[in-house]
Amino acid sequence: MTEYFTIESQEGERIDRYLSEELEDKSRSYIQKLIRDGHVLVDGKTVKAGYRLVAGDNIAITLPEIKEPEIPAENIPLYILYEDKDLLVVNKPKQMVVHPAPGHYTGTLVNALMYHCGQDLSGINGIMRPGIVHRIDMDTTGSLVVCKTDSAHQSLSAQLKEHSIHRIYEAIVHGNIKEEEGTVNAPIGRHPTDRKKMSIHSRNGKNAVTHYQVLKRFGDYTYIRCRLETGRTHQIRVHMASIGHPLLGDQVYGPKKCPFPKLQGQTLHARILGFIHPSTGEYLEIEAPLPQYFVELLDKLMYNS
Repeated sequence: MTEYFTIESQEGERIDRYLSEELEDKSRSYIQKLIRDGHVLVDGKTVKAGYRLVAGDNIAITLPEIKEPEIPAENIPLYILYEDKDLLVVNKPKQMVVHPAPGHYTGTLVNALMYHCGQDLSGINGIMRPGIVHRIDMDTTGSLVVCKTDSAHQSLSAQLKEHSIHRIYEAIVHGNIKEEEGTVNAPIGRHPTDRKKMSIHSRNGKNAVTHYQVLKRFGDYTYIRCRLETGRTHQIRVHMASIGHPLLGDQVYGPKKCPFPKLQGQTLHARILGFIHPSTGEYLEIEAPLPQYFVELLDKLMYNS
């Protein structure tokens, strides 16, 4: 597979850094190896990893095909919120990874879907991500749509691309947000020094907009609802941390020591998912109830406030 890029505003940046930020799932060392092996061309010529980009450069990067392993179907219980012949919406639990990755080929949502749906999953995203249109983090809970047919997948992907899917999340953040509502409009890209993190300070950040609304204040914490205009990696986590209100339990973008030791990762739940059904053309909205841990935490905060 070959991907193409044209340089506009990144003049002077190293090509290996630029490509590692554009291809978020590829490490910089992997990109450097592709460059050394001649898989990266600038205007048809090979370059070195330290090549500085020039406006107008046309980059072609060829990604060698990786032989993907067989993914076993596993009888893992699914909390299905909605299902028909075209798609299903599941309520993903905490600690469940959406799709397999190197070194992690079992126990994922995909393994469970392959058991539940058999061959009835869209093949557009390949063996590792059958039916998967979008994903949420391992410790984020809530609604996630899965496509059974390629036509449904194409329809939902187009809606995601044009930002027309209605996505509402609920979260608990550190601090007392004074205003009733607000918007964070800050591009998000790979962190300049830590590839495992995203940041609003990336040189190649992509447009990202999060609207938030206060639902309840608990003194040192605030219960909020967020509406996504875009769907960047870690978007809510990065945006709320950027305004001084990281998500409770998020040890990547927030305090390293969590005040509630039993929490497993960030308190973030994909509450509502709404989209145009690919077959009926009608608007469909699915709501995922809050998980028990979230409800109990709200009760505890209410009691202590």
